[in-house]
Amino acid sequence: MKKIAFVLLSICLSVSFAMAQKNGPAMKFDKTVHDFGKVQEKAEKVTTEFTFTNTGKAPLIINRVQTSCGCTTPDYTKEPVLPGKKGSIKVTYSTSGRVYAFTKKITVFTNVPDSVYTLTIKGEVIN
Repeated sequence: MKKIAFVLLSICLSVSFAMAQKNGPAMKFDKTVHDFGKVQEKAEKVTTEFTFTNTGKAPLIINRVQTSCGCTTPDYTKEPVLPGKKGSIKVTYSTSGRVYAFTKKITVFTNVPDSVYTLTIKGEVIN
């Protein structure tokens, strides 16, 4: 009897989890990579914007955005993004004292179950 109850409980939890994912938020980016190309060091900083749409059925919340180094600064939509609406993540890279090619990762943590998103910026700083 305990085995049957355990199996039924497992099935109910699996169905609930699947329904939550189906009816929850979902994030779709317009692009996930931005190439600045060659930029002058004297520019001091360059910025790009990654736009996304909540393609799910519940509000999308960005919990945090983490960059791979202190030379990259994110700014993102703080309020919940309703289904069908857009939000953005602006990323600024500091070119000062960094005369070389770069590739930096930006990791986005949201309330989308089992999903972590990775954005990339790249380019080359020249004199």
